[in-house]
Amino acid sequence: MLYKEENRPQFHFTTKRGWINDPNGMIYFEGEYHLFYQHNPYEREWENMSWGHAVSKDMVHWQELPTALYPDELGTMFSGSTVIDYNNTAGFNKGNTPAMVAAYTANTADKQTQCIAYSLDKGRTWTKYTKNPVIDSKAKWNSVDTRDPRVFWFKPGNHWVMVLNERDGHSIYNSTNLKDWNYQSHTTGFWECPDLFELPIDGDKGKTKWVMYGASNAYMIGSFDGKKFIPESGKHYYVTGSIYAAQTFTNIPEADGRRIQIGWSRISHKGMSFNGMMLMPTELKLKSTKNGVRLFSEPIKETDELFTSVNKWTNLKAETANENLKKYSNERSLRIKTKIKLSHATSAGISLNGQKILDYDMNFNLVNGTFYSPEDMTSMEITADIYIDRTSIEVFIDGGAYSYSMERKLDVNNKEGLKFWGNNIDVKDLEVFAVKSIW
Repeated sequence: MLYKEENRPQFHFTTKRGWINDPNGMIYFEGEYHLFYQHNPYEREWENMSWGHAVSKDMVHWQELPTALYPDELGTMFSGSTVIDYNNTAGFNKGNTPAMVAAYTANTADKQTQCIAYSLDKGRTWTKYTKNPVIDSKAKWNSVDTRDPRVFWFKPGNHWVMVLNERDGHSIYNSTNLKDWNYQSHTTGFWECPDLFELPIDGDKGKTKWVMYGASNAYMIGSFDGKKFIPESGKHYYVTGSIYAAQTFTNIPEADGRRIQIGWSRISHKGMSFNGMMLMPTELKLKSTKNGVRLFSEPIKETDELFTSVNKWTNLKAETANENLKKYSNERSLRIKTKIKLSHATSAGISLNGQKILDYDMNFNLVNGTFYSPEDMTSMEITADIYIDRTSIEVFIDGGAYSYSMERKLDVNNKEGLKFWGNNIDVKDLEVFAVKSIW
């Protein structure tokens, strides 16, 4: 049965069939969240790049729609973004209906050019601009690698901004009509899939910084005047693992004000007719830390409805905690929140059938192999919010200061189940949640 298959993720978006990778054109418009994505509708492998399309009322439950953009004479449809042209700057609007405008890369073996298309029916059907491409910059950069336009309206300057990855970094272009673009500046040190946005620090809207990142999610913090991004710190990271090419939603209502991200998870699904998935939507925040301002990431509040607390304990030894977890070891989907305290151990964590979900090496300051130093550098405690789906695991450390995702390894020969490990550790908090399917 569709969406009930053996290795179908139950709380992550996947396409009915075919390949997916980069999320594209993520936007909120008139009660719907739109998720476009790189898609091969014909097979499980990367090829025939098109824009798939799904919509949601809550960013949790998704309805897949027909493919939005197909390859044409200019190339296959690579990544990009969408905006709502409320002021009809491009002239595509019809009456009181504002156009949803997509900026995307047309890819060939020879070059990559930037194009636009518009929709007047909430992204269901699209008309490509007859004078595409709107940017052809191969000669300028002597490079085929010019792709993934990220467009947004810069209100202080009353113009559009495009962040475009070109050769060795992210370029800034400006336009007043989405058709004619002028190059402004370039920030080196990034590859593919740019994003650029402003966030308040510690929730103070009077104190903001801009964040620029690329496909790996390594980011810089700085200032932006509509024409040039000036880095002030970086590169930093807040998330690693299977994530790649994450993008944030545009046009979120000001009354909401959140910056919400979805990333592609580079995880396959054995025996299935689909390949790749999207990670959980997360809210990004800038917070002050001992090392300066940094990005934090946690699942959006809308996901809470999927998880029901079924058991909760405090102040356990690992042996008792493991006994309590035995009944949940065979669950296909599960959420676990925990806090552990090290004393005699230099490393500790939790595993599932031998796979280390959390591996905290206090001696070398590593979490699952990546450097991590807690805000209190002398702390012997670490918290983890763990989301286990049929083929993936996502973990959020210490309130989203660091997060990571991985493929869930299904070892049929290992019956160890869920297990805390480490010499004489204390499980200060442990909570287990049942999971509802989004399908």
